[in-house]
Amino acid sequence: MGATIVAIVFLSAFGGCGGPPSGRASTATPPPLEPAMVAQPGEAAVLELRGGGIPGMATAEVRAVEMSGNLEANGQVEFDDRRVATIVSRVAGRIEATRVSQWDEVRRGQPIVALYSPDFMTAEAEYLQAGDTARMSRASGVGLAAGGGGSAAEMAQSMVDAARRKLELLGMSDADIAAIRGPSPTVWMRAPISGTVLDNKAMRGSAVNPGDVLYTLGTLEQVWIVANIYETDLARIHPGQSMRAVTTAYPDQVFDGVISRISPDINADTHTLQIRCEVRNPGGRLKPQMLARVSIATDPGQALVAPVEALVFDTNAYYAYVALGNNRFSRRRVEIAGWKEQGYARIVSGLGAGERVVTTESIQMNALWHQANGESS
Repeated sequence: MGATIVAIVFLSAFGGCGGPPSGRASTATPPPLEPAMVAQPGEAAVLELRGGGIPGMATAEVRAVEMSGNLEANGQVEFDDRRVATIVSRVAGRIEATRVSQWDEVRRGQPIVALYSPDFMTAEAEYLQAGDTARMSRASGVGLAAGGGGSAAEMAQSMVDAARRKLELLGMSDADIAAIRGPSPTVWMRAPISGTVLDNKAMRGSAVNPGDVLYTLGTLEQVWIVANIYETDLARIHPGQSMRAVTTAYPDQVFDGVISRISPDINADTHTLQIRCEVRNPGGRLKPQMLARVSIATDPGQALVAPVEALVFDTNAYYAYVALGNNRFSRRRVEIAGWKEQGYARIVSGLGAGERVVTTESIQMNALWHQANGESS
C-alpha cells in the first residue's frame, strides 16, 4: 500500500514537469525579421520587413500647419560695402610717416600716410615745367601772330592737363596739386571718406609697391544685416519690405530697416538663401559680425512639421522612414529647421504632407536598412 502511494506521487510529479502548466497559454517565439531591399520600377529601392513588423513600432503623420504672419530669421551684421574705401599705394616707394592707427575715426580729406617715391618728384617736375611753358606761350602770343590760330598755346595747355592727370592717377588731391611749389618726393595720402580705420597695414619705414592696400576705412552710419531664409519662405518676402532686428548685446533696442537685396542663389544643401537688409545704426551700436534676430512682417504661410523622434542622424544628414504599407518603408533624406512647438521639427524638404513616418523605432529601422544593404550601421 505504501509503495503504491509513492509510485502515484512520483508519476504525478513527473507528469507535472512534462505537461503544460495549468491555466497558462503557450508562448510562440515570433519569426525573425528579414530586412530586404525591394526594387521599385522607376524609383529608389525600398526596405521590406519580411517575417512581421517591429514590436512597438508607431508612425505619425507629417502635418501642414499655419505659420504666423511674422517671419523670423537669424542674421549677422556686416559693413555696407558701398560705405567702405581703401587707401592704395599707386607707386613704388617707402612709408615716411603715419598719422592714424586702427579703429581711429578720420575725416574725409584728412592726411593719413606720407609716401616717399621718386615718381612723385618726376611727375611734379613735369607738371611745373608744363605750367611754365603754357604761361610763356600765352605771354608771348606764339602761334597767333604767325597765323597758327593759337595751336601752340593749346598744345602747351594740353601738356599741363596731361601732367595734372598723371598726378591725379598717382593719388594726389586737387588741393595738393594746387599747393605744389617745387618737386618733392614725399606726398601725403588723404582719407577718401569719413569713417573708422578698419585695417591698418602701413608701417613707417616699410617698402610699398603699386597696388598695396595701406588702410581700409568704413562707416557704420548704415549697415547690412545678412540673414538666411528657407526656400519655402521666398514667396513671402520682396525688396523694400520693412524689417526689424534685435541683438543679444542690446536686447531692448530695435533696429529698423528694409530688405535691400535677395540672393539669386539657393544653397542646395540647406535649401536656404540670403537676404541683405539695410539697417539704420544710430550711434554705431551695431558692429560687424554681431549676431542679430531679424523679424519681417509677411502674409501667413504654411509649414510642414514632423515629430523629432522620427528623425535619424546618419553620417552627415537627417533621415526619416516613410511607411508605404505591406511592411515596406522608404528612406528619405530630409532638411529640417527649428519649430516653435516642442518635440516637432519643421521639414524643409524630403517629406510631403499626409505621409506617415516611423517614430518610436526609427533607430532600429535605420539599423535594419543598413543590414539589408550589407552595411554596418
